[in-house]
Amino acid sequence: MSMIFNRILRSSVLVAVVFSGTVLAQDTEPDAVADDDGGLMDQVVPVAEEDAASEEAEVAGPPPQADIDPKTELLQQFEIYKRLMLEGIYDEADSVAKRIVTIAIEITGPRSSETAKALTNLGIVQHRNKQFDAAQQNFETAIEIIEDIEDRLNDRLINPMKGLGAAQLEGGRPDLAAKTFNRAIHITHVNNGPHNMGQIEILESLAETSLRLGSVEDAREMHDKIYMLHQRRYEEDQLGLIPSLMKRAEWQHSAGYISDEQATYRRAIRIIESNAGKTDIRLILPLTRLGQSYFFSDLHGEQTVHHSPVTGEIYFKRALRIAESHPESNLAVATKAKLTLGDYYMMQGTHSRARRLYAELWESLSEDEETLTLRDEMLGHVTPLNARAIPEYADGTKAEAVNAMDGEFQQGSVTVGFSISERGRVIELKQIEAQPAEFTDMQRLVQRELSSRVYRPVYEAAKPVISTDHVFTHLFFYKRSDLDKRREAELGDPDAESS
Repeated sequence: MSMIFNRILRSSVLVAVVFSGTVLAQDTEPDAVADDDGGLMDQVVPVAEEDAASEEAEVAGPPPQADIDPKTELLQQFEIYKRLMLEGIYDEADSVAKRIVTIAIEITGPRSSETAKALTNLGIVQHRNKQFDAAQQNFETAIEIIEDIEDRLNDRLINPMKGLGAAQLEGGRPDLAAKTFNRAIHITHVNNGPHNMGQIEILESLAETSLRLGSVEDAREMHDKIYMLHQRRYEEDQLGLIPSLMKRAEWQHSAGYISDEQATYRRAIRIIESNAGKTDIRLILPLTRLGQSYFFSDLHGEQTVHHSPVTGEIYFKRALRIAESHPESNLAVATKAKLTLGDYYMMQGTHSRARRLYAELWESLSEDEETLTLRDEMLGHVTPLNARAIPEYADGTKAEAVNAMDGEFQQGSVTVGFSISERGRVIELKQIEAQPAEFTDMQRLVQRELSSRVYRPVYEAAKPVISTDHVFTHLFFYKRSDLDKRREAELGDPDAESS
């Protein structure tokens, strides 16, 4: 039996045994950090499932039967896998993906492109289930197979490399992820030229990796490359450049370059105004995002930037006027524009204005079942308005330390509970758990960030109410050597020992 086949079997055992426990939640709920209003990027999942899929499995087969040949079963299982992935039922998709690997090996052997694709799909669902070690093993095995039967520059390597880089990044090894993403970009250059648009997704992932390594300038360089590629692609179509500008501004926000973010949104606004007019519906999003940028300060400047309440308000009001008057607008667009203006007043502490707008929305969305659903989405739960990223590494670890990898990084967590007042502020903040407990500075960081947040409060009967029992978990990475030092310091401290 080949070395690759042995590795596949070991990987399957690892998945079944090691990852049967509970996985901790992400730092923030996804809709709080990356919703339609924009926000901080928290996750990178640069895997295109459709490209990784088997080309032969484009048409759904009949339901599984007792005595069907392996090829038919493979088609059927792959259709089930795709459906489960689309529906987000990842636990079941994991089992189906393992079955697909087994069938692919049975039909074509362990050293085949079909087996490599099956392993890539298994890695994708394991990544979604946060089984990062298992996902890395399967992506690595898929890469080895393709290198073995093709070569080290084959474009089929790109997909499993994107998956491997994503798993390495979320598994606490951004240094390895950077190498993987850089190799994937090189392969796209060899196969499709230096200006190919297919590399953009990888460049975005590499930019996120650079941020996690603490190298903001490297991340900026990646986004400059992305912007250059889009400029080249849309040289004769300025409106086609708008999506790239919006993504660029989102990155600038996540990196803390708020002044640059605002300049990018203004450019997008000018392009739309010049090419489509000053009341075009496409202006609503950049106007809203520009207004929201005033919720934050420029983190990388010499001085903190302060703005008067009127500065951001004009953008929200203009977006609202367009949303309420444009013939292509609808109820959802108009109510969302009014909601963001209310959020702005909440951030500025002008609660009477915020409450009036929220109450108007409550009443207007209480008419039928469709609007009730929209009302619940907007006012039925708390929403953070100014959430910032919390450091992912303890003890201020920088890029050099991560690259040096003096010791394997391990994952810790800080979990806190809190309530939200009618004014959208955190109250009754208390720590629930910290693992390991020795990283008290990380605990303070989490509590300080939560205390500084402003939330859109929950509304009931057109009035804000206190909401309780909120739980927030922040995952971070630490070196075992740093933990040992802290424990040694505590043992050497008589006060710490007696406590």
